Amino acid sequence: MPPAGRLLVLEGIDGCGKSTQARALAAALGARLTHEPGATDLGAALRRLVLAPDAPPISVRAEALLMAADRAEHVALVIGPALAAGEWVVSDRFSGSTLAYQGYGRGLDTTELHQLVAWATGGLTPDLSILVDVPVAVAQERLAESAPDRLERLGPEFAQRVRDGFVALSAADPAHWAVLDGTVDPVSLTAHILEIVYERIGEPRGRARPVDPLGRGGGAAGGLGR
Repeated sequence: MPPAGRLLVLEGIDGCGKSTQARALAAALGARLTHEPGATDLGAALRRLVLAPDAPPISVRAEALLMAADRAEHVALVIGPALAAGEWVVSDRFSGSTLAYQGYGRGLDTTELHQLVAWATGGLTPDLSILVDVPVAVAQERLAESAPDRLERLGPEFAQRVRDGFVALSAADPAHWAVLDGTVDPVSLTAHILEIVYERIGEPRGRARPVDPLGRGGGAAGGLGR
């Protein structure tokens, strides 16, 4: 029987740099890299419905349900099988994003969202969620030259509520969350994330710790990401 897999999640507001860190962490650990929303065929269609600026308007509750559907398919087809096979998985966003965006950001009841998230994932929770935290102004500056999606168009007040939500989630469950300063340089941030993962979770069996935390022996992750 293979050893148990591990699920590590990078969370944060758009523009925080979590996508770069997810790529770097997965490369350093030899883990499977995935993302939400949109990692499956169904998820890609749902992502367009939720985030595309030209998609038809949807209600806030429908938005939360579409995100839950994306996650259910993601767990069923990608994360669940990988964990069952003993793989380590690094996901760019997971359940914390629903609670932060649709809960704190959109104003839906977080208790009800917790129940929805638990049902969609079959009770699967991350071994560790890593919040890459930056001030909203920093994130908005990083995103200034990119085309905003539907949620990014909601502006800095919405982004602040989402950031506050992530901070509240991490404070409520410090055993399963780590909060890191996303304004430091990406290499230093990756090294810090790896230290926390090794301290709290350990390391994949048979995987040597990398000399370069960004894994640049096989190509560096570029850009700050989202």
